[in-house]
Amino acid sequence: MLNITSRLDVMNRLGRAMADPTRSRILLLLLDGPSYPAIITRDLELSRSNVSNHLACLRDCGIVVAELEGRRARYEIADPHLARALSALLETTLAVDEGAQCIDPSCPIEMCATGGAR
Repeated sequence: MLNITSRLDVMNRLGRAMADPTRSRILLLLLDGPSYPAIITRDLELSRSNVSNHLACLRDCGIVVAELEGRRARYEIADPHLARALSALLETTLAVDEGAQCIDPSCPIEMCATGGAR
């Protein structure tokens, strides 16, 4: 059953989903079109259980939906508005102060936490 969530809830769900690099990679793949867990596993070189857990999180957040096709599930972004918004977000230029240190020492973004190449 689908329901309408508050704007703040939408932002929180999207933030949670995109805060994880693996979920972000899955979303990037799904922006190209629907896919299956086995294909996502292969293309992103992840374990089956890892992909399954992340897809469950994205599904529980309402960001992706699963369409059953016999014994297989095909995943896609839940709403075309969301797909367009994510595509627009990818075109965004961020005003990042390259001299500022990241507050997260385990940040996976190259040159972020250390201020130099990794």
